[in-house]
Amino acid sequence: VKQEGLRFVEQELQNITISDLHGKEGQFHYNISQVKVMDLQLASSDLNFQPQQHLVFNIDNASISLRFRRQLLYWFFYDIGSINASADGVHIHTVLRLAKDEAGRPKISNITCNASIARMHAGFSGTLRKVYEFLSTFIVTGMRYLLSQQICPSLEHASLVLLNSVLDTVPVRSYVDEHIGIDYSLLRDPSISTDNLDLDFKGMFFPRVREDQELENHAVEPVIKETERMVYVAFSEYFFDSAMLAYFQAGVLNIELQGEKVPKDLEVLLRATFFGTIFMLSPSVDAPLQLVLQVSAPPRCIIKPSGTSVSVSAFLNISLVPPDRPPVQLSSMAMETKLSAKVFLQGKALRVQLDLRRYNWGPVGARGGSCPYPTHGCFLLSRFRIYSKQSALESLALFSLQAPLKTLLQLTIMPIINERTKKGVQIPLPEGMDFTREVVTNHAGFLTVGADLHFSKGLREVIEKYRPVPTAAAYPSSQPAEPSLDPGSL
Repeated sequence: VKQEGLRFVEQELQNITISDLHGKEGQFHYNISQVKVMDLQLASSDLNFQPQQHLVFNIDNASISLRFRRQLLYWFFYDIGSINASADGVHIHTVLRLAKDEAGRPKISNITCNASIARMHAGFSGTLRKVYEFLSTFIVTGMRYLLSQQICPSLEHASLVLLNSVLDTVPVRSYVDEHIGIDYSLLRDPSISTDNLDLDFKGMFFPRVREDQELENHAVEPVIKETERMVYVAFSEYFFDSAMLAYFQAGVLNIELQGEKVPKDLEVLLRATFFGTIFMLSPSVDAPLQLVLQVSAPPRCIIKPSGTSVSVSAFLNISLVPPDRPPVQLSSMAMETKLSAKVFLQGKALRVQLDLRRYNWGPVGARGGSCPYPTHGCFLLSRFRIYSKQSALESLALFSLQAPLKTLLQLTIMPIINERTKKGVQIPLPEGMDFTREVVTNHAGFLTVGADLHFSKGLREVIEKYRPVPTAAAYPSSQPAEPSLDPGSL
């Protein structure tokens, strides 16, 4: 982060605009123009936290090389050309105050800056070199003053305008898909200690049909104690529960399979075993089968140190749909299941993969075998139970179907559900920043995602991408005029 910030500061200082300098000392007239920064040497820099809301960026003992155009008149001697100058011992001290804006994004709300130049010298050549050296004090002193006065305004604009345009890319409130959205707005201003920068995001999903919905948070407050990675993001059960509630309220937690969409294995199982046992129907009943699986209550997420699970209650309605006739409902059964959940990070997207299979593994090193997901934990066992809502006889018959039906649901329904969650949801990072070396750790009531930061794009690249396109009026119709070569203009 410091290196990328230093690179950004270098780019800003290279674009400093310094006003022309002109004056008169006795018979000596001078005009300095077209000042350009040619090189910067920022040897020593430091970025650190300053409680309660500040980032401090220091640059010490830097040097800046300049080149500018000279126009000099001394009595009847007139001379033009270029001069190379160097500012040494440059010190820049900036303090950035972080806050949240009205939209709930982190922003730089204020900056204090101090800049000083210890010494500056210019190299002259030509027939009037001795005269230049005698009078250079006036030129060098003026250039030193102008340069020191331009450093802080340049960095203030870079922070309050340009860096804030990068922070504007943090996804605070956005749509996840056509059904739900997520609110990542900050609950309060960023908090800074000597070691950490803490951002408290809301992290609540909402149905797009009820965007103003608020869900009361009863989940455990996450406490981050890990320090091995640069960034840790904690997700409580509230985060996942709000997502499932939003989907439930959007009415999309249901799956309907009919006719050819019903997996053949499941159809054969139901026709040959279930219908034959309960209804004494012939397996050859020639009518398409319809299955409607509908979640009956918002699913709940349970996060433990041993793993993550999702408890789901649903109805499974089985019907026959004869051509040109109303559907005939054969059975309506209740299902209760606890799905094991694998939470992982892919890019900047947090994804969840659900599974009905029964895992026998415990945490790494525990008895019972090795875990295929050592960074996510696999101790939790998935659970599956079905029973009839209509009769005890039917419930008794369903008992023998639990194992094969669970297997078929794992092979047919779970891929459909996981396809819907495949996209995941983006963690609120500015554009151009990515995670590396990700690790997911479960705790009691929350989980943490730890990672290091990687700049896939430089700050300048992101800024240029979102910089407003200047209007035609912003560009003059002709180039600025060259300084006059007429000695009278001096």
